[in-house]
This record gives sequence, C-alpha cells and structure tokens, in this order.
Amino acid sequence: MLLQCRAWRFVVAAAVASAAADYSAAAGNGARAAYIGGTLAGIPNNAGGNIQAVDEQYFVFYSKKSSVRVPYEKISIVEYGQKVDRRYMMAFLISPVFILSKSRRHFLTVVFSDDHGREQAMIFKVDKSDIRAMLVSLEARTGRKVQYQDEEARKAGKG
Repeated sequence: MLLQCRAWRFVVAAAVASAAADYSAAAGNGARAAYIGGTLAGIPNNAGGNIQAVDEQYFVFYSKKSSVRVPYEKISIVEYGQKVDRRYMMAFLISPVFILSKSRRHFLTVVFSDDHGREQAMIFKVDKSDIRAMLVSLEARTGRKVQYQDEEARKAGKG
C-alpha cells in the first residue's frame, strides 16, 4: 500500500511539473529553436537556444554562447516554411512502412536592418509545438504579415 502511495505521488508530481512547463512556454517564455544560418557572424550555425517575441520592443534569440536583440520596427520580413522529408533511411533499416511517414521541420526567417542600415537575416529551426505561437506573436509585434513559402506551410502555420 505504501509503495502504491509513493508511486501515485510520483505520477502526480510529474504531471504537475509537465503542466507547469507547458504553461511557462505558453505564457511567453519563447520557443525552442536552433540558429540554422544567416548573415550574423557572431552566432555559430546550429546553435541551440530560445527565441522570444514577448518583449515589447525586441525580438530576442538566446543561446549559451551568444544573444541577439532586434527591435521589432527594424524587422522587414517574417517568413515561415517547412521541409518535408520522407524517412528513407528508417524504411531501409527498419520497415518499408516508414516510407509512408514524413518528417517535417519548421523554419522561421527573420530579415531586419542592422544599426548601419544593412539587411541581415536569421534562419531558425523551430520546435513544432512552438511555431504557431511564435508566428502570431511576431505578426502582432512587428505589424507585418507572415509570408509563407507555400500552401502547406500556410496550413501548418495557421492551424
């Protein structure tokens, strides 16, 4: 009986922690993202971090080694696209059924003018669960409509 009670407490504690993590992400702590590339020299490619559009003045990317703050009024383009890959390697190694499944990656491109008036671009791979909230936040903060790379991206970005 005591063992069951402890197991139940563990399940409840895990559920509360999970709900708190989901709430904090939804409350505006940003989105998990990786800087894939762009024109900024100070950020290494594939740097994992967090993008945020909750500040009233700045779009922000934080990673362990660097951070970038871009004023919303300097952002000229917000673009969203997907890359869809068939899972050929998994099909080859495990089962042909995997050829029928797809892997989607979600990309956000932010184009802005730097302090010298030059256009700069940042491309992020964003976690699937965070992309919609990020797109809505960026549209609201920048006053610019998100540009979609294709109809599939439009459907995924708008829900």
